Amino acid sequence: MKMCSLSSGSSGNCIFVGSEHTSLLVDAGISGRRTEQGLNTIGYTGKDIDGILITHEHSDHIKGLGVLSRKLNLPIYATKGTWDAIRSKNSTGKIPEDLFHEIRPDQTVRIGDLDVEPFSIMHDAADPVGYRICSDGRSCAVATDMGTYTDYTIRHLQYLDAILLEANHDVNMLEAGRYPYPLKVRILSDRGHLSNETSGQLLCQILHDNIRHIFLGHLSAENNYPALAYETVCSEVTMGENPYKSGDFPITVARRDTVSEFAEF
Repeated sequence: MKMCSLSSGSSGNCIFVGSEHTSLLVDAGISGRRTEQGLNTIGYTGKDIDGILITHEHSDHIKGLGVLSRKLNLPIYATKGTWDAIRSKNSTGKIPEDLFHEIRPDQTVRIGDLDVEPFSIMHDAADPVGYRICSDGRSCAVATDMGTYTDYTIRHLQYLDAILLEANHDVNMLEAGRYPYPLKVRILSDRGHLSNETSGQLLCQILHDNIRHIFLGHLSAENNYPALAYETVCSEVTMGENPYKSGDFPITVARRDTVSEFAEF
């Protein structure tokens, strides 16, 4: 399998996941042009994509959805709640109804040779999900936009080969920053976003000997720094109640303005 972040951050998210025979995007939160450029960087084009998995309807996850789906006639996979919310926004333009394929949390969908397993997440959206994607004994997951995690979340993220995990904000930066108070409350709530510390704590729960790639994603442009996210998560792993040190695994930060490394596993 293969995984790469074309863009990850509060301003736009688009993740490539594929096998030898099937290629998907998780979210389409950057322009069609930037998506195509990102795909070209890793040796693909939009015509190689077999579908788009949508986590939820916020603009940083669907900004390019209308253009991409219409231009390439791409199937869109989302929960009914998410699809209804997208249609009510009108920001994507008119998308043909026959491109929509309803998915439900905890029900696996087969797309090509990929098994896609949506799982519910805690976020202030209509019916948001993360995705675990498996093929030929390998698996990866995209888990962002979560205000908190539970044992249910951990179960869906166990024994992965690769993961893109949210490390959205530093709590001190957020609390001292210029965001209005209601927005701070929203981000810090159980339906907001994972902090660097909480991200590291979740990672401690899912580490195992054979995990190959860990991407930290969806960083806030205002309330985080890549180096701070990295150091905080690494500290949580090294000091946490698990047998591992952060140096035991490749941990990298997926950025909003550059394509990440191309992980194969």
